[in-house]
Amino acid sequence: MKKDPIRETTDEARDLARQLLAQARHASLGTIDPETGVPLVTRIALQTDADGAPLALLSGLAAHTRALAADPRAGLLIVADVAKGDAMTHARLSILGRAVPAPADTERRARWLTRDPKAKVYFDLPDFRFWRIEPVSGLLNGGFGQAFRLLPSDMLNPPAE
Repeated sequence: MKKDPIRETTDEARDLARQLLAQARHASLGTIDPETGVPLVTRIALQTDADGAPLALLSGLAAHTRALAADPRAGLLIVADVAKGDAMTHARLSILGRAVPAPADTERRARWLTRDPKAKVYFDLPDFRFWRIEPVSGLLNGGFGQAFRLLPSDMLNPPAE
């Protein structure tokens, strides 16, 4: 019988997943192309919502936005920003989720523009809107031999006490 390579989820794994999300400025987004039914992978700007959920600012003209409007299933790949070494040893987080449009309220707008002031150029264009990726599950690879399955609560910020 083969040994399961997935380890029991630890607080360190949860911390790493939340750190990867908090530091992310971009991600690879996987959607299902509505015309062909095959996966479409694109690179998007990414930040987090107040609770730590992935938040994307997407143009309605983009193929991935049309795909999410037709089928909200989404996959994200977030990779640690490391410039050196073997890319396969860098921490990475895969999130399986559902995308939902989110209003551009004052708090989201301010948080996004604080972290990405250059987005002001296109932020208010009529085709841009926020999409929140609600995590269903996740896979964290913290490096060689460091694989973990994650629940939404493992990735999102813990509730304030």
